[in-house]
Amino acid sequence: MAITLVPVPALSDNYVWLLHDDASDETVAVDPGEAAPVLKAADERGWTITQVWNTHWHPDHVGGNADVKAATGATITGPHEEGRIPTLDRTIGEGDTVTIGAHEGVAIAVGAHTSGHIAIHVPSIDVVFTGDTLFAMGCGRLFEGTAADMFAAMRKLEALPDETRVACGHEYTVSNGRYAVSAEPGNAATKQALADAEALRAEGKPTLPSTIAAERTTNPFMRAATVEELAERRAAKDDFKG
Repeated sequence: MAITLVPVPALSDNYVWLLHDDASDETVAVDPGEAAPVLKAADERGWTITQVWNTHWHPDHVGGNADVKAATGATITGPHEEGRIPTLDRTIGEGDTVTIGAHEGVAIAVGAHTSGHIAIHVPSIDVVFTGDTLFAMGCGRLFEGTAADMFAAMRKLEALPDETRVACGHEYTVSNGRYAVSAEPGNAATKQALADAEALRAEGKPTLPSTIAAERTTNPFMRAATVEELAERRAAKDDFKG
């Protein structure tokens, strides 16, 4: 029996993640910004979405919740500090758990992009759903939190095992990589990661998931040594035109 992870493109550059467990026949949709693509992707595979997991309240991550629930009866779980998600059946915070079959996911509080943002780490299958906190070679904008908050979030995420797959919310890898190369021009690993991402996108393929090991090596925000350095890099990325 296998568990399958599928990135489903949605909106302009989002991914909705489908996680299916053969043993229990359960399917989770993570951050469905719109319903149609993820319902179609599940139906094509003979899956029925039984749960939705949300990482934060932004509409491009929760906009499909109601339609997915109407179509499937799925239970919707999200962060308890994100009260602007009206469709939630259950709320969770730091250390709380969700399950798909025999697999348990643990919520990690990573508020910075939004104040109540969570990541969900499922250690038995080596995956963490990071929403808009950690991207491949990037991090989310600081809309509701501070650089200190993001620095703390990076410390929590970098502590996960090397092999943990990073299933984030957007296909930003090429643009992030271009900034990362400018931030650390001597980092050969980042240059190679950018080249690999550009090649995948040229073929129309996703660049995700990344891994925690790759992010430790290539991500200028995870690699920032201090809060001040992260703040400088985040401000520079906000204005980056590369």
